[in-house]
Amino acid sequence: MTSAASTPKGERRRAALVAAAAELLGEGGFDAVRHRAVAERAGLPLASTTYYFESLDELVCAATEHHGRQELEVGRAKLAALPTENRQVDDVVELVLDLLLGPDPHYEAVVGRYERLVGTGRRPHLRPLMRVLSAELRELLLEIFVRSGFDMDADRLERLIALVDGSVVNALVAVDPEPRAVAARVLREELS
Repeated sequence: MTSAASTPKGERRRAALVAAAAELLGEGGFDAVRHRAVAERAGLPLASTTYYFESLDELVCAATEHHGRQELEVGRAKLAALPTENRQVDDVVELVLDLLLGPDPHYEAVVGRYERLVGTGRRPHLRPLMRVLSAELRELLLEIFVRSGFDMDADRLERLIALVDGSVVNALVAVDPEPRAVAARVLREELS
């Protein structure tokens, strides 16, 4: 980041670019995050993307972090809003799936999310960030289960995540129009 972003105006512009890039990332994946598209979405000149970011990779990394942190904050807020007693399995399943699959249940949204997750493997510059975000996600998921009265440890959590991911990928391969519903059913059965 250049020193221009250290001014209040620069910080606002950089934040607007990151937010715009995160929106594009969520809508169309990594390929949607391009200098021109980000600048247009942010309402800033095209040159601002290269002024505030040394490379497109740096912008994509900032967008990925912004997107991931937003989802974690939404998950924490939803956990705080759930009743502390008599929490229903369906409430926990929906919260967990929001964090693992994203809040949009539509087929294309789930496909896009899994494409982004798999696509990070081809982007070495994202690997350290994804490890951090993944660890924070797992901490939050563990807290959700424990506070909801489920007997849960890190190993069981990994098995549940693998179960959800596997059921979603199988549903996507079968072109099931409701991969989230498939994952919900499998997770609900495992938790009951």
